[in-house]
Amino acid sequence: MKNLKEKAIKGVVWTVIEKWGSQVISFAVFLLLARLLEPKVFGLVALANVFLAFMQVFVDQGFSQAIIQRQELEQEHLDTAFWVNITIGVLLLGTSFAVAEPIAIMFKEPQLTPIIRWLSLNFLFASLNSVQIAILSRQFAFKTLSLRTLVATIAGGVVGLVMVILGCGVWSLVGQQLTNSLIGVLVLWWTTDWRPGFKISLKHFQELFSFGINVVGINALNFLKRRSDDFLIGYFLGPVALGYYTIAYRILLIVTQLVVETIQKMAIPVFSRLQEEKERLRQAFYSAIQLTSLIACPVFLGLSALAPELIVVVFGEQWKPSIPIMQVLNLVGLIYAGFYYNGPMMMALGKPSWNLILNCLQSFGNVFVFAIAVRWGIFAVAASYVIRVYLMAPISVWAVHKLIRINLITYLSQYTAPLIASLVMWATIFVAKYFFSGTLTLNILLPIYITIAFVVYLVTIMLIAPQLSRRAIGMFRLALPQSMWKRG
Repeated sequence: MKNLKEKAIKGVVWTVIEKWGSQVISFAVFLLLARLLEPKVFGLVALANVFLAFMQVFVDQGFSQAIIQRQELEQEHLDTAFWVNITIGVLLLGTSFAVAEPIAIMFKEPQLTPIIRWLSLNFLFASLNSVQIAILSRQFAFKTLSLRTLVATIAGGVVGLVMVILGCGVWSLVGQQLTNSLIGVLVLWWTTDWRPGFKISLKHFQELFSFGINVVGINALNFLKRRSDDFLIGYFLGPVALGYYTIAYRILLIVTQLVVETIQKMAIPVFSRLQEEKERLRQAFYSAIQLTSLIACPVFLGLSALAPELIVVVFGEQWKPSIPIMQVLNLVGLIYAGFYYNGPMMMALGKPSWNLILNCLQSFGNVFVFAIAVRWGIFAVAASYVIRVYLMAPISVWAVHKLIRINLITYLSQYTAPLIASLVMWATIFVAKYFFSGTLTLNILLPIYITIAFVVYLVTIMLIAPQLSRRAIGMFRLALPQSMWKRG
């Protein structure tokens, strides 16, 4: 258990390095584009990504998660998955080239055609990566994955920034994404030993497909869940409104990736290893929720409270319509902190069909509320999403309870201390705004507010949950090389 715990924590550390490093670079380019380009440009790229995200669902066929989840893995599984993915990637690339123009005509935006066609090269890059990434994830080799991501992100960021300087506009973002994907492939193949053979087997395909088909369904439903708002806003309200919405939603996604998905990435490998030991599995589940809540609750509530200052200081005055969207969307992060683990738990215990049903309910719930709310504007769409998430959250908790018999009181108690401390911090931010607003410029006030919020949250947590504070420090120490502590 200790060895698995150390592997998981070290994996989290390397995933943190990967996520934060790559997101800082990506966000720098994104920020520069936001300051130099008009909202309509972001709306156009978001519309292109609606189509590309749908096609991306079919690239991997769910084989990566099937490889991670399997107790026994043979060479035939890997070879079969690789060549099937390559075939699908080529087919998706050709399909994208063919349908790009009709999609552009549907949205009455001719610029979409070349954007879609160039970005569709990512399908081929993704198919070259998926099996090797699954192998490394299965082996907890997150250091290799992290270094690969950082190198690729730096290369993509450099290309994107150079293209911005050269005045390439929207193509700066396209160039950044393609370079990122290409370099990621090259680095991964250079740093890993596995190479595909030709041991393709129908039997092994069926074993992977029986698990993976549920993942494909889940990913398709996730597309509806995450992209139906973009489609409806773009179609009914236009690319300018979608541009404002995209900025706010992009911030939510970035923060979710940094503070939630960083830890959640360990969930399926760890839960899969413990699937035969229910008590240890429950404890790992509780610990993951508590650790994520400790970080996520203050971050999401803080972003919601500081949205007016952040949008103006970071993106500029032209993005003010994104402020209320950001404020309401970040409230969903409180649910993300723990409920993100429910799906991985179902997958780890070999119940992908349960996760598929859950995603089906959530996805069609999103389409339903978005279709109603879009007539009232982008704020109504954002608010309807948050309401839907909170109303349907108990369903996934019930599903996990059926699998591992969690204690509801113990489950909810993992949120208690982080949420109380975050609410204290949230109230303090508004008190600080009341006294300091108008006295200094926003560029100076924003760091002051963030510092006050950080100190208040840290002190509150240490006062109301000293044991949790010591546990978090202990996990941090475990994640670092032991030689550092011996020298000390």
